[in-house]
Amino acid sequence: MASTILKRATSSVLKSRVESLLIGAPRRSYASVAVGTDVVSAAPDVSLQKARSWDEGVSSNFSTTPLKDIFKGKKVVIFGLPGAYTGVCSQQHVPSYKNNIDKFKAKGIDSVICVAVNDPYVINAWAEKLQAKDAIEFYGDFDGSFHKRLDLGKDLSAALLGPRSERWSAYVVDGKVKAFNVEGAPSDFKVSGAEHILEQI
Repeated sequence: MASTILKRATSSVLKSRVESLLIGAPRRSYASVAVGTDVVSAAPDVSLQKARSWDEGVSSNFSTTPLKDIFKGKKVVIFGLPGAYTGVCSQQHVPSYKNNIDKFKAKGIDSVICVAVNDPYVINAWAEKLQAKDAIEFYGDFDGSFHKRLDLGKDLSAALLGPRSERWSAYVVDGKVKAFNVEGAPSDFKVSGAEHILEQI
């Protein structure tokens, strides 16, 4: 009997550990941002950092981009992901938008934006490796403040990533969210891809 109980307990612990390593247990399907949210008002003092090389950062005096400059008066599709050079992000998430950029343009989208909790220099190198900079605008959220304000931050220490973000997407018109999707776990790729949000525009 004791042996059976120990086996069950061990199995339960191992199962919990494996689930946590699926980048981001416990799972969730909500955030404080929702349809109707004004992104700029939700994070009024937050800026993002446009992807660039270190030399470009120095020459720009390490400038940042206010959210109003990104969203106001524009139709924007934005998607967030756990980090540059990670598996699903590199192999599925970014390619889904890169490969559908003409469809977004045909729907009148002014810009398709990728944002991650990385510095803009890492984001830049990654975007160049993916050959996606001509199609997608990449921004860093180096301290995670943008994602924290929208309740989209995520502790991914189990995957040795530290504080990162959920995997999500949104269609934003003049700063207001018209469609919003967040995955149950950052390792999932079911509702945040280009094909899904194209149907929501």
